[in-house]
Amino acid sequence: MKGPDGKYIFGTVKVGEKGQIVIPKEARDVFDIKPGDSLLLLGDEKQGIAIVKNELMFKFAQDILKAQEIREDEE
Repeated sequence: MKGPDGKYIFGTVKVGEKGQIVIPKEARDVFDIKPGDSLLLLGDEKQGIAIVKNELMFKFAQDILKAQEIREDEE
C-alpha cells in the first residue's frame, strides 16, 4: 500500500528458523532489489531496523566526504 510522499506499507513478513525473511515482491520492485544485491542492515534499539541498498549508503558516505572536502577548501 502506497502512502503519502513515497511511503509504503508492504505488509508483514515472518522470520524463518534460520532468521531469514523474504522481502515482498512489491518492495523489491519499488527499490530495484535483485538477487545477489548487497543490503546493509541498520538498527536502533528505540526505532527498529532499516534495510538499505549497500551502494546507496556508499554513495551517501562519498557525498558526505566530498562536502567535507569542499568546506575545508573554503576555509
